[in-house]
Amino acid sequence: MSRSIFTRRAWIAGAMAACLAAPAAAQTIGISGVFTAEGRNPDGSAYSGVAVVNEQNGSVQVTWTVGSQTYAGSGVRDGQIVVINWGQAHPVIYVVMANGNLHGTWQNGTALERLTRR
Repeated sequence: MSRSIFTRRAWIAGAMAACLAAPAAAQTIGISGVFTAEGRNPDGSAYSGVAVVNEQNGSVQVTWTVGSQTYAGSGVRDGQIVVINWGQAHPVIYVVMANGNLHGTWQNGTALERLTRR
C-alpha cells in the first residue's frame, strides 16, 4: 500500500508540474475571431453586441457593434494582457482567458466587458 501512495504522489506531482507549465503555452492562444460582447456601462446598465478581433504580430484591432453604433480601436498584446485605445480617455484592458475569451474593463475600471468566442 505504501508503494501505491508513493506512485500516486509522484503522478500528482508530475501533473502539477505540467499544470504549472501550462501558462507559458497559454500565451500562444490566438484571439482573432468573432465574439459576442456583453458588458456593463459605468451607470450599471447592460449592453450586448458583436466584436471582431484581428491580431497580428502583437498588434490588435477591435471593431464593436452594439445596437446601431459601431466603435473601433487598436492596441497591443503583451502576453495575456490586451490594451485597446478606442478614442476615449481610458483604454479597454482585457485579460486573455485560457479558452481564448477576453474579460476586460473600460472607462477607468468603472465598466466591464466580456468577449465570448462564437
